[in-house]
Amino acid sequence: MHPALVPIVDRRAPADADQWDALWQALADGALDRGDALALLASLTAALPEPDGLLALLDALDRRRPARPATPWPGTVNVVGTGGGPPTVNLSTASALVAAACGVRVVKSGSRAHTARTGSIDLLDRLGVPLAASLDQTYGRLDAHGIAFTGPFVYPVQLARLALLAVPTPMRVFGRFLNTVGPFLAAVPVAAQVTGVSGADGGGLLPALRAVAARPGAPTTWLVTNPLGADELLSICDNTVHLPDGTTLTLRAGDLVPADGRLDDLVPVSRDAAADHFRTVLAGRAGGPLRATLQLNAAALTLASGHRDDWAKAVAEAGAALDDGAALDLLERLKGADRAR
Repeated sequence: MHPALVPIVDRRAPADADQWDALWQALADGALDRGDALALLASLTAALPEPDGLLALLDALDRRRPARPATPWPGTVNVVGTGGGPPTVNLSTASALVAAACGVRVVKSGSRAHTARTGSIDLLDRLGVPLAASLDQTYGRLDAHGIAFTGPFVYPVQLARLALLAVPTPMRVFGRFLNTVGPFLAAVPVAAQVTGVSGADGGGLLPALRAVAARPGAPTTWLVTNPLGADELLSICDNTVHLPDGTTLTLRAGDLVPADGRLDDLVPVSRDAAADHFRTVLAGRAGGPLRATLQLNAAALTLASGHRDDWAKAVAEAGAALDDGAALDLLERLKGADRAR
């Protein structure tokens, strides 16, 4: 094992910034081998570092990124969950489009599936929606359409290098770690972020993720949880929004949207049918519980971004964007956007 890896895997004390810097430098120098990569990824997957160690990890990665805009894009929100939990359709992707159809400026980061049946990038491929390949392109699409979907460029190159070292072991083996920290690795200068945390009421991850969400330079982040363990708001149960000031907001089932239905009403379809089903979802024709769940999630983006300050009005606007075809029309415009220019 490379010496730079020992204090990180050992865990007798949280790894500090210098130790993480030494590890990433060893990776850049080609001094780590496949066994080192597997040991690191296995250690991180087995258990997240304690909050101090996790912050040191992320800070060390940030120091190796290209410079980002000093000022966040105003009124812009990213929506990305930690993955895991009960399988559902791509609610964050759908709610991003619904919110954007309501006038909210939305950037959607995401990845291919590590644990889900179809990740957001997998779905966008099937829908024919191109990913932005740079921050300039992201801003251009955001300015033109009110929404942009980012490609892998927003994530640290170190993860791609680890993935190559780990071959032929697929990265989905380490999906738990990648899903959990992924929402906080996307280098997009948004002003706000909504992140669903999987596991019943956050699955014990909230202390660490609260610390990550509060680090300097991070967007104003809402963490959302529910007792059913999904990484998004659900219409069929109570939900808790963990706000940046340390307070919480409880959204009671039935208060804003109907609470009827079961988790089975939200399950994903097969990969082959995912694109057609997604269009049905955006048209509001995929059933009451799914429609209501979309309204809740789109409303959360609307409020987190500062576009509105009233939950009931935001929920109503999301319903209108489904009913009048605005969300589906936006999807179709995005498919031809690059060709049109």
